[in-house]
Amino acid sequence: AELKHGRVCMLATVGWIATDSGLRFAGDMFQNVSTIEAHNKMLEAGVMAPLLAGVAVVELYGGWLTLNGFEERIKREAGDFFIGKQVLPKDPEQESLMRLRELENGRLAMLAFSGIATQAVLTNSSWPFL
Repeated sequence: AELKHGRVCMLATVGWIATDSGLRFAGDMFQNVSTIEAHNKMLEAGVMAPLLAGVAVVELYGGWLTLNGFEERIKREAGDFFIGKQVLPKDPEQESLMRLRELENGRLAMLAFSGIATQAVLTNSSWPFL
């Protein structure tokens, strides 16, 4: 669970900073919306239901992998979704180091995202908070 939440927070942190830096999807509904009010505005626009459906598909796949892993029908390590293994180093020691880096960066991202979200709401401003 820690690895999964770390990955989500790494994406969320980059997404928050990119949005506050001016990067937006095309379309009028995505323009002139702050990161603080984005959730409510996207609910009003009806964008969150398809997003939730996409997340549900990924979660179902993760649940299927977990269930099959517990029943030992497939050989799987924690956090392994059978994508991206080709980018890991072939040397077992280097692979272990890369996995540790991912875990540590995920921990940092969890703290970063919670700090960014809290600071944005408390100051009602966007990143960077200068």
